[in-house]
Amino acid sequence: MAAVVTLGFLVALEVAARHYGAPGPITTQAREVIHAPKSAGLLYAALALTLVVLPWRQRFIALGAALGIDTVFLAVRWAAGIETHGGHPFGNGALWAILGCAVVAVTRRAGPERVLLLKGAGLGLLLMAGRKTGDTWLLLTSKTRPGVLDQYVATADHALGNPSWLAGRIVTASGSVGFNFLDFVYGNLAVAAVLAALYQLRKVAAERRFPRHHLVRTFLVIGLIGPAFYMIFPVVGPIFAYGTGAAHWAEVSLWAPDMPPSAPWAVADLWPRTLPPIGAPEPMPFDGITPRNCMPSLHTAWAVAIFLHTRKGPRALRHAGTFWLVATLAATLGFGYHYGVDLVAGVVFTLTIEAALRAHDQGWDRAGIRLVAHGTTVFTALLTSYRWLPVQMAEHPWLSGPLLLLAMASVIYAYARTTATWSRDRAPARAPEREPEPAPEPA
Repeated sequence: MAAVVTLGFLVALEVAARHYGAPGPITTQAREVIHAPKSAGLLYAALALTLVVLPWRQRFIALGAALGIDTVFLAVRWAAGIETHGGHPFGNGALWAILGCAVVAVTRRAGPERVLLLKGAGLGLLLMAGRKTGDTWLLLTSKTRPGVLDQYVATADHALGNPSWLAGRIVTASGSVGFNFLDFVYGNLAVAAVLAALYQLRKVAAERRFPRHHLVRTFLVIGLIGPAFYMIFPVVGPIFAYGTGAAHWAEVSLWAPDMPPSAPWAVADLWPRTLPPIGAPEPMPFDGITPRNCMPSLHTAWAVAIFLHTRKGPRALRHAGTFWLVATLAATLGFGYHYGVDLVAGVVFTLTIEAALRAHDQGWDRAGIRLVAHGTTVFTALLTSYRWLPVQMAEHPWLSGPLLLLAMASVIYAYARTTATWSRDRAPARAPEREPEPAPEPA
């Protein structure tokens, strides 16, 4: 059933993208079988997820096949002088290896072995499809939402002290070193998630089953549901609505050709030097290129998910999860891609999604229902206040700012308390200690 729903969703996005003259997620994924892929790192991360179901010998065979195929593609492109047009010269081999695992599952495996290998291949393909689906969603937001609500969000952001403006000044002052470091962290969030997921899935090959709940599932649900709110609350971000877009970072970026487009539709060139004024906000028209992908911040949502799923790992993994969360928050604000209130909404959104998934696994007890209802209510209240009370929030920052943080903290506390209770309930009861038998008396 889930596979049918996913396929139907991808077909619907494909049709919608074709309506606007662009390829959809199915077409863009199919092209990477032959054409230069957009992200080689993501393809090999997807292959790593697939390989968790295989024993080590077969993992090396699949990885060797992927590298060999990539070598052939690289040699052919070099010999024929084929341009990659912004794509990567390698990465196709990883996709071929995943598809090969699916073919082997259908033709050479049977029973539980076939199901497990198909699940592994499906997991890798879903990770790649999630990326392509996200790209299609961003296209649709730019084409179907001509007006954006940045003035409302920027006004509400005064309640938090305009953190994007402060972070933008800090990153700008750090120059190319600070920018490119954060850009690497920001751009490799999916790879970090795969590393955390590989730890969670490390026993799949031995146990011949997947755990009930893991990070990849949370990532996919966030990517599936989150973009729907872009259509409801379209926002482009301060660097585009109040800045010069890519022009601000072009001189310090190592990847200037891959930067987002410039922002000639901006209200004024204010970010990050001058705070936006407090006035009567109104919807503003914007271009048909820039994605409306700010509310909520899904980069924040995914970074929070990585943080949550690394809490039970070894110390190095816990430190890595904390680092990726802090660095991602710094990048989302410092690059001008998000307002502070976007991040607050992103945290609440993630905890609500994670609570719903865990409650489903737990059996939807009263605590789970209450937690999901609490998170949904707070998230709805946040978006409602950003849209209908931004001026009041900006005029009373010492009241509205703490209220925003308190609302977010209430969801964090409820999540931590409820999940801790679930963990205690699932923990096996300790066997009672037996009292030592008395020594036999001497005859």
